[in-house]
Amino acid sequence: MTTRSSTERVEDRRHFHWSLGAAALGSILAPRLHPSLPSLAVAGDLPDDSPTPSPLRIEWESKFLSIRGEFPGEEIRINYLEAYCRPGSTDRDWRETVIPHQSQRIAGGIDGKVIKLEDHLQDGVIVMHTITAGIDEIDFQVVAHNPMAQPSLAHWAQPCMRVDKFTGCATQDARTLVPQYARQCFILLDGSLTRLPTTPWAEKARYTPGQVYCPAHVDRDDVNPRPLSKLVPSHSLCGCFSSDNRKILAVAWEPYQEIFQGVISCLHSDFRIGGLKPQETKVIRGKLYVVDADVNRLLKRYAQDFPEQKVDSQKVAP
Repeated sequence: MTTRSSTERVEDRRHFHWSLGAAALGSILAPRLHPSLPSLAVAGDLPDDSPTPSPLRIEWESKFLSIRGEFPGEEIRINYLEAYCRPGSTDRDWRETVIPHQSQRIAGGIDGKVIKLEDHLQDGVIVMHTITAGIDEIDFQVVAHNPMAQPSLAHWAQPCMRVDKFTGCATQDARTLVPQYARQCFILLDGSLTRLPTTPWAEKARYTPGQVYCPAHVDRDDVNPRPLSKLVPSHSLCGCFSSDNRKILAVAWEPYQEIFQGVISCLHSDFRIGGLKPQETKVIRGKLYVVDADVNRLLKRYAQDFPEQKVDSQKVAP
């Protein structure tokens, strides 16, 4: 009998997980069509005479994803990923919510176009990420798999997007009630772009300041423990305008857990896992856009990329 080395066995397991992820991704995404999203009323196709910019470039090191390109600030940094989180988090010590994890780059990064990451959670869950840079977007494909005999309480995860350079705002006031960078940010309410600060503006929570927006499909006990708005976002898309108001940086996930304006000049659209049964696999996907400040065109593109995201039935939570 031939004895295989420990390195070969690790590579076999890694190949199995990536093959499993690719199969799951194909089976889940293949049937999806992209009909129009009636909840978003947008203008028709608009001519685009602007020159094509150079493609975005990505790098990842020490849990930080860097996106570089021809846009205000020239770099966007994302703590990718800041945390995997358990449910019951809205009014609980943050240390009890976080599931520790380790991240490693498996492939890519040299050419700045594609990066593959693998996260190992303390409870045994393995999460694989394929991150691809385009002309004006970053595509995220995420496959979460629980190989264990016990269920996982990994309900959501936090990509923490730093927006200070893009908005041109200083970071010194990031922990004030409504920092300057937040006034450049927006969410969608009833399908309409709404600038922050929204009214009403929540001020009380276990940790302050900040502002959390919980969608209708998520339990309000299962979000970030910062001030929770009564307003309910209709879509996962959120973002900000650049310092010269000529560009938009926006991000969206399917499925999503919350939208969160944080305290380190950051903005979150946090993706949802919803827990994992033993041997269960789930696929999550996201997009980050760096585009001209044409809201109608952005909404139309978002509707095409995320056709399943409909307007929530209610605007204000009971």
